[in-house]
Amino acid sequence: MIDWQDHLIVVPIVLPLAAAAAMLLLKEQRYRLKALISLCCLMALVGVAYALLHEAAVGGPGGDDTARVYSLGAWAAPFGVTLVADRLSTLMLALTATLAAGGLLFSLARWDRAGPRFHALYLLLVMGVNGAVLTGDLFNLFVFFEVMLAASYGLLLHGSGEKRVRAGLGYVAINLTASLFFLIGVSLIYGVTGALNMADIADRVATIPAHDRALFHIGCAVLGVAFLVKAAAWPLGFWLPGAYAAASAPVAAVFAILSKVGVYVILRLTTLLFGADAGASAGFGNLWLLSAGAATVLFGAAGMVASRRLEQAAGYAVMVSSGTVLAIAGTARPEAVGGALFYMAASTLAAGALFLIAEVLARGEDQAVSPQDAVFDDEYDDPFAADDVQEVGRVLPASTAFLGGAFILAALVTISLPPLAGFAGKLTIFAALLSGSGVLSAASWVLIAVLTLSSFAALVALTRLGVAGFWKREGAPPLVHSPEFLAIGGLVLCCLWLSMGAAAGLTYADKTGEWLATPRDYIGAVLGGGA
Repeated sequence: MIDWQDHLIVVPIVLPLAAAAAMLLLKEQRYRLKALISLCCLMALVGVAYALLHEAAVGGPGGDDTARVYSLGAWAAPFGVTLVADRLSTLMLALTATLAAGGLLFSLARWDRAGPRFHALYLLLVMGVNGAVLTGDLFNLFVFFEVMLAASYGLLLHGSGEKRVRAGLGYVAINLTASLFFLIGVSLIYGVTGALNMADIADRVATIPAHDRALFHIGCAVLGVAFLVKAAAWPLGFWLPGAYAAASAPVAAVFAILSKVGVYVILRLTTLLFGADAGASAGFGNLWLLSAGAATVLFGAAGMVASRRLEQAAGYAVMVSSGTVLAIAGTARPEAVGGALFYMAASTLAAGALFLIAEVLARGEDQAVSPQDAVFDDEYDDPFAADDVQEVGRVLPASTAFLGGAFILAALVTISLPPLAGFAGKLTIFAALLSGSGVLSAASWVLIAVLTLSSFAALVALTRLGVAGFWKREGAPPLVHSPEFLAIGGLVLCCLWLSMGAAAGLTYADKTGEWLATPRDYIGAVLGGGA
């Protein structure tokens, strides 16, 4: 008898692929049916992602950390196609499903009808991200990576307009170049190791002959450049703020996870290939990651201060989030990696919410607000004033109150102020960095200063943009449609949920860092068997 739980790991790939293929058979006029299919698909993906996340949190037999390994066609690794769901990949699955669901809900107000094939492209993007974080070999990583990028090209241009076309051309050119680097790097690695499965490569690193090790390092460096481009690391990430600001709001919100795919791959390969068991390759590239990550945080912080629009600031905030994880990965400290992952999850959700809020605030001032769209309508009345005395103050519309509250919460997470999740993540990072000694301790102080400076920069930038967007706004308040209310509110509630459950979240993130620091467990799980 078939146990469907054994095949749960393939659902995040097969389900959106099947739904996208089915919608290609439907006419564009059937947009309500397409929206229903997409919504049901993503709700199912949210359930599956959190089920896999719970399984990873509970652990395998006896509660030990392990990985769910699924071998397609019963061909075991390293020869078959292998999917691996461990603590890190399931965290990425849950984050992707949550952001994608929020972006899709927001698009149902109007954006899904602004161009053709929106829902199919959206689901293919989600499928590509899910496949990239689940696959266990470099070849299929490239396949899913390209599916993700191809879908993102169409989504970036969704809604047309000269601004999107200009940003789209640069985005396509940059990512095609990154794909070329990807192929070159994988070819060099395969030429040296004779393997494409990541666990198999990691198992062979320590035995690479000395005369081939330099070529292996070159291949890894070239591959790393490809993913540093995707992670928007400085100086390779100049394209991100402009491209994300030009995209439609729901697309920009889900794009917030795309840079984290690059971060995920770098973190995965760094811990697998260059850990303590890698022999002469141990620690390769850590200094470069630390430097690039710190520079990315500084660049993103400066960009936030210089931004004049909220969507631009949100794009730079995505860079700060990515740079933080890259810098911590360069320190090779498992306890700090856990805090960085928790911060990444919270800040990515907050950035997605900021993109959605920015689109509502940027709308024209000709939208009418009904009288029922007002709250606190008696708080600004003077109960002792005579009838002929003019009222002082104005009614605060419900839409403005809701957006203002959502903006404050998302901004506080981005800034990393207590008591929200962003602060908990950074505080964990600081505590881990200060536990070092010697030269690393000096680097830790520099990194702490950089991360603190980024929080001050975010505080200045988001405070200024919030004042301009809410207090100085003229004309009619923005009208928030029901799907937009659910999308923004849902993402903000997720940030609050992470904040209230910070103890459990940080425990999971810390164990994820410990799991990544012991690549032998991952290698044994993948090469030792499968489903």
